[in-house]
Amino acid sequence: MPGKQPNLFAFESADALAPALRSYVIECQIAGLARHGVFKLGVSGGSLPKTLAQALLAPPRSADDNIQFDKWEIFFCDERAVPLDHEDSNYGLLKRDLLDRIPAEQGRPLVHPIDTQYLNDTQELADQYEQLLVRSFASRDSVKLPIFDLLLLGAGPDGHTCSLFPGHPLLRESDAWVAPIEDSPKPPPKRITLTLPVVTHAVRVAFIATGAGKKDIMKKIFEVGDGLPCALVNEATGDRCSWFTDNAAVEGVSFPRRSFL
Repeated sequence: MPGKQPNLFAFESADALAPALRSYVIECQIAGLARHGVFKLGVSGGSLPKTLAQALLAPPRSADDNIQFDKWEIFFCDERAVPLDHEDSNYGLLKRDLLDRIPAEQGRPLVHPIDTQYLNDTQELADQYEQLLVRSFASRDSVKLPIFDLLLLGAGPDGHTCSLFPGHPLLRESDAWVAPIEDSPKPPPKRITLTLPVVTHAVRVAFIATGAGKKDIMKKIFEVGDGLPCALVNEATGDRCSWFTDNAAVEGVSFPRRSFL
């Protein structure tokens, strides 16, 4: 249906992508602050924190080009059941690539890592993170699902996003906000993840996918679907979803690109 398809933005390079991503995040920030005085976003791991840092740590180009980190509340779309300083930790990745590099004068976001005392019990780890979401998103009301202002996601070479993998029973989870997974096909096997209904309930969702290694799976996501988690997010969110890619990642993908204004 017109207007219900995801937005596919393709750039010459990851360097060219970064300023557009920054503008998009600021737009989401402004909307979040207008809604409830805080900007609530979820982030993933992989190569995303590095791209995010490139976009967000750049010098402002105007008075409107303003990242208000002290108004941000950052959650994790998925996390590995490992200590926070472990090389596989999404929190650790974000800390090294972005958080530790934010200039002091820009303030500090409120960041919500997992509670590592529950690393040996992934169900409890997931339950504790869900309770954190309940306190943040539903402190005064009973809500069916949390509403993130923005989720920043990656796309795996198999079409997974967060820790939602193709064909996994977890894709059918409809009650929990956060769920454990102990058989991730990609190591480490033990993780927690936002569930699909939570991901697709966000106000905005943005995928970042770069590199020629992504072009085969991007073709499947956009042309076939086939129940791939990334395609399921596309289908459920429509034009609330935007993809920021480089040309190499979408080479040969027959899906209309939009120009980023």
